Amino acid sequence: MAPIEVERKRALEDRAVLERRLEAAGLVAAGPVVEIDTYCSRPDVDFMETVECLRVREREGGCEITYKPASDATTRSAAGVIAKKETDVALADADQAARAHDLLEALGMVRLARVEKTRVCYRDPGRPGLTVVDTVVGAGSFVETEILSEGPSQEAVRRLEEAKRLLGVDALPVVTSPYRDLVMGVRSSVPLDASG
Repeated sequence: MAPIEVERKRALEDRAVLERRLEAAGLVAAGPVVEIDTYCSRPDVDFMETVECLRVREREGGCEITYKPASDATTRSAAGVIAKKETDVALADADQAARAHDLLEALGMVRLARVEKTRVCYRDPGRPGLTVVDTVVGAGSFVETEILSEGPSQEAVRRLEEAKRLLGVDALPVVTSPYRDLVMGVRSSVPLDASG
C-alpha cells in the first residue's frame, strides 16, 4: 500500500527568518531546487472542482508524473491538514517530461497551469518528516510540513502539531489551496485560516 502524505501549508511573510529558525533548530537543508509542475485535468471532470491533482514535475536530473485523488471530508480537515495517497511514477530522466506531456495530451487531458517554484527541503536527522520552504512564482512563499503515514492517523497529525510549535509558525495563515489554484488565482472553498 502506498503511503499517505499528511501535510499542512502556511503562507510566509519572511522566508529568511523561518530559514534561520530551521537551521538554529538543527534541521539540515537540501536545495534549492527549481521544480516546474504542469497540471492537467480530464475533459469530463473538472480537477479544479474536485481538487484532484495530475501533474508532470520537472527538475534538474529527473521528472515524474503524480496523481492525488479528489478532496473530501476524509482527506481535508477544518484545521488545514490534507492527507492524500500520492501516486508517483518516476520517469527515466528529465528528457522524458516532453513524452509525458505528449502521453497525457494523447489521453485527452487538458492543461490547466504551469507552476514554477524554488524549493528547499529541511530534515530533522532525529525525526521522520520533512519541512519544505517554497517560493512559487506568482503566488509567494510558503512553508509545508509533510509526514508520510501508512494511513490518515492521529499520530501524523500530532507530529504536524509538534512541528508547528517547533518552527514557531502558529500565527502564519494556513493555506488549503494547491499551488496550482493559487497561481491560477482561484481560492479554495475553505478560506485561508490563521488557526490550526
